[in-house]
Amino acid sequence: MQAKELLKEHIAKTISLTDEQFDYLFSHFKLRSFKKGQVIIAAGDKVDHEYFVLDGCLKSFYINDDLKMFILQFAMPTWWSSDYNALYSQAKATVNLDCITDAEVLCLSNDDREKLCNEIHQVEHFFRWRTNKGYVASQKRLLSFMNNDAKHRYEELLAQYPALYNIVPKHLIAAYLGVSRETLSRLYQH
Repeated sequence: MQAKELLKEHIAKTISLTDEQFDYLFSHFKLRSFKKGQVIIAAGDKVDHEYFVLDGCLKSFYINDDLKMFILQFAMPTWWSSDYNALYSQAKATVNLDCITDAEVLCLSNDDREKLCNEIHQVEHFFRWRTNKGYVASQKRLLSFMNNDAKHRYEELLAQYPALYNIVPKHLIAAYLGVSRETLSRLYQH
């Protein structure tokens, strides 16, 4: 599916736009391709774009002072990703974003998103809906970390996103679940 059609189908699940409105919206996106392992955002960067994944898989992650990696998100096709704190507050990035596989994305600048939201009410509704949905997903994940053991979190992830296990290396899944690679191997065998 072409980039324009994929974005149009994604947006149409939430809002209705005329063809002219969608063409105008799409004109603000830039198509970019990245290679496996390529960094899109590094800690300390200025962040002025968010990314809509067309193909491939991205990961957003944080590395703490002890150099331990924490995966915040895997972004598959039709998912959005960025360091949203840095994007919205114009602070330096604390979250990294890179490519697990070769990836093709549509980039939208913060300025263009704000402009589109001011000009087309439905677009503002779409981005508010998407932000709310992302917040709810983050809250559910946090609650799962607080209430569930590693086995339960693993089963949740497998049930919700079965395709991840064919794309994402096991050590990254372990980092997402907050367990060691060895613990994941034991869970994977069951």
